[in-house]
Amino acid sequence: MSNQAMIQDAGGNTHVRVTTQPRIVSVVPSITELLFDLGLGECVVGRTGFCFYPKSQVKRIPKIGGTKDFDLEKLKALRPTHLIVNIDENPKALVDAASEFVPHIVVTHPMAPQDNVPLFQLLGDVFDQGENAARLVDRFQARWRELERIGDKFPQERVIYLIWKNPWMTICQDTYIARCLETIGYHHIPMDSSLRYPEVVLEDIVGDIDRILLSTEPYAFRQKDVDELRRQLGSKGAVTISLIDAEMTSWYGSRAIQGLEYLAQYRGGL
Repeated sequence: MSNQAMIQDAGGNTHVRVTTQPRIVSVVPSITELLFDLGLGECVVGRTGFCFYPKSQVKRIPKIGGTKDFDLEKLKALRPTHLIVNIDENPKALVDAASEFVPHIVVTHPMAPQDNVPLFQLLGDVFDQGENAARLVDRFQARWRELERIGDKFPQERVIYLIWKNPWMTICQDTYIARCLETIGYHHIPMDSSLRYPEVVLEDIVGDIDRILLSTEPYAFRQKDVDELRRQLGSKGAVTISLIDAEMTSWYGSRAIQGLEYLAQYRGGL
């Protein structure tokens, strides 16, 4: 690919490979981590307050707010050449406003674990880090092949994955998380809702599921929540309730490599 070859992102925007050092702002926590793993840490000039990784290195990078409400004036002051966003995580109106002064908006939208391969390749192509991207692809594919090899051994279960309480909120099947769970035999029950993250009344569905998964983000479920929910449901269903690390189920990018290993161990340990 020449420097002028056109590269298309998940939003249909076209880019050319950068030839000078970019100034990148990421408003997607998992992408921020991925940029460092691609060797682009010195190019990252802005992040959200939820971009925690890599812990020892992101501390130097200015924060511009959250994923849903990043500050446009703070963003503008950083003079970014590129802003990396995600269709699910960042409001379109805010991204559109940023496009008025950021020359390049790179849109991402992984919807399944295997979408990490083109994600690595996209950022590797745009930021001239093809070799580092190829190494991540190789590591991911090795983990993926291993999970495929043992996947048939996992008992199949119908699950619901909870992301919030008061009210209880879950995910729909058309999400990255649901497709990650499918890789280990967890089939998320369909939701009668057009929303991707709908509210749910647990008492209405508890008889139709084998397991309730309490995720550690965005709501930070802990063991006390597991115990509380067991008391709440009582004898309404013989359902298993367990915590699950949301960073390993919902973070794409380089974290997904570790996530595949975690998921296999998670099923093996239950």
